[in-house]
Amino acid sequence: MAKITSVSPLAPAAFPDLPVIDGVRFASVAAGVRYAGRTDVMLTLLDPGSVVAGVFTRSATRSANVLDCQAKIGSDSDNGAAIIVNSGNSNAFTGKAGDGSVAAICEAVAAATGLPATRVFTSSTGVIGERLPHDRIIAKVGDLVAALDAGKGSEAARAIMTTDTFPKGACATVSLPGGEVKIAGFAKGSGMIAPDMATMLVYIFTDAKISRGDLQALVSEINDRSFNCITVDSDTSTSDTLLMGATGASGVEVTAADSAFSEALETVFLDLAHQVVKDGEGATKFVTVNVTGARDDADARTHALAIANSPLVKTAIAGEDPNWGRIVMAVGKSGAAADRDALSIRFGDVLVAENGWVAPSYKEEDGAALMKKPEIAINVDIGLGEGKATVWTCDLTHGYISINADYRS
Repeated sequence: MAKITSVSPLAPAAFPDLPVIDGVRFASVAAGVRYAGRTDVMLTLLDPGSVVAGVFTRSATRSANVLDCQAKIGSDSDNGAAIIVNSGNSNAFTGKAGDGSVAAICEAVAAATGLPATRVFTSSTGVIGERLPHDRIIAKVGDLVAALDAGKGSEAARAIMTTDTFPKGACATVSLPGGEVKIAGFAKGSGMIAPDMATMLVYIFTDAKISRGDLQALVSEINDRSFNCITVDSDTSTSDTLLMGATGASGVEVTAADSAFSEALETVFLDLAHQVVKDGEGATKFVTVNVTGARDDADARTHALAIANSPLVKTAIAGEDPNWGRIVMAVGKSGAAADRDALSIRFGDVLVAENGWVAPSYKEEDGAALMKKPEIAINVDIGLGEGKATVWTCDLTHGYISINADYRS
């Protein structure tokens, strides 16, 4: 595995002080799945009465873990639930052996926790195509159960990291008519980031009392506006998973229609999604791509992703070069409707191009100054309608090549 020697310059100052979510406990261990000298397996246990919702990758080659979670996620149960995650090996493209690994891990966790195996959810992240040494994980299940603690969320976040340079956490507290509700979660992700129905690995928890159907509706809806709007390298993982558990321990009842709760939940989703981009492999710039005036929202998203995924755009940003012609190129090749003479481009508030040509007011030094900032906004108006979309990405540097050229060594 490539050795990561420095923390992203876009990393937050510190991991947040996650609030304890009553009804959720965490543990982590070093099982030696691939890494030496660090934790690489985490277990989360949710109390009886908890509900679980999730979204997953649409990759046609998704892992055995994802397939198993998808088969289980729609079921109601009063038994509680467990989530066990390993890093270093994705258990993807491992055939029937991968299915067997998932079954063996689920049975071991079920036996140690008293849960039915149908309430054990697994995730694996790391190298694709190598058999998962699940016996190493199973050997540590007893230790994990014995170490479960409500205050160990930050340790769990570290255990699931691969090429991440920092653990990613976020939280929110919201006051509702029935009382206070807490939300906390963590994620991993750095490369192979272009989610399709989910994201890297994300685990979010709340003490709100909510039905599984309403929780699933919120997770699916907010995911589309957050994790499904980020890209580091345009590659969708085989293992993308987002699981959310609600314990109901606060006794505060919420529904999908409760705007205060959904808004708080969205802040957590967006915070984690942005952290993933800021930890993009080799990233030095956080880039917001806003597209307006498209024929419809779908076209706007297509344009935004074409800009955000363009290696030419991303390398220009890495080099702090305000090469707006590459934005024109990306819009033109996206396949969505566009008109050269209706298009306008801004870097932040600086008008760069309009009416089919460079803006008369534009000065190259103004664009260059904006490109030196760690966070950059590219604003494009297509001029054809009311469609809009926002996508978040990062630059493409030599660091990305170094990490991925040496990923398996």
